[in-house]
Amino acid sequence: MIQTCIITPKHRSEIKKHESACVWFTGLSGSGKSTLASAAECELNKMGVHTFLLDGDAVRKGLNQDLGFSKQDRAENIRRIGEVTKLFTDAGIIVIAAFISPFAKDREFARSLHDKNKFIEVYVDCSLEDCEERDIKGLYKKARAGEIPEFTGISSPYEVPNKPELCIKNGNSSSLYENINSIINYLEIRGIVPEPVININAGPEKSFNFKMEN
Repeated sequence: MIQTCIITPKHRSEIKKHESACVWFTGLSGSGKSTLASAAECELNKMGVHTFLLDGDAVRKGLNQDLGFSKQDRAENIRRIGEVTKLFTDAGIIVIAAFISPFAKDREFARSLHDKNKFIEVYVDCSLEDCEERDIKGLYKKARAGEIPEFTGISSPYEVPNKPELCIKNGNSSSLYENINSIINYLEIRGIVPEPVININAGPEKSFNFKMEN
């Protein structure tokens, strides 16, 4: 007779030798969310940490291709993404989500799906002026011309997080390496990743070569 075995998220985390978590990057378009999220994932991978990165472009092309950009559709977009991040954390993985997610209510819903201390909100704080300056897709220009309705920061509000776990200042003079160190070190301090963190900006070689995006 086969004995019933119930595998819990704790069992999966023990196999991986690190805790699971959702690291949720939020900020204006062009603030550097995707760059920071991708760089953080690369460094975690080097440390032997199992991760998965979710970003807006990939999700919109697949899971949420049926959604538009109305307030209702954007709320549904984040609701679905939140549910997906919960599945990843239950699988023992550190899921990294990089989305504008402009509304506090939607971000709080995503947080509510996770156990306490499993949801880490990272507010990428970048001024609207800096975001527009680095706008390689020309989205802000189109929004100001009225070609893109309900564009966050121009014709639709962005609600700044009140108490994010991390606030990353990411202006045009910011150091990518220092910002990534802050994120990785926070995960280590929280006991999510076990290995001591080495300054990734030390030595003659740098870990990343990323172009700033949103």
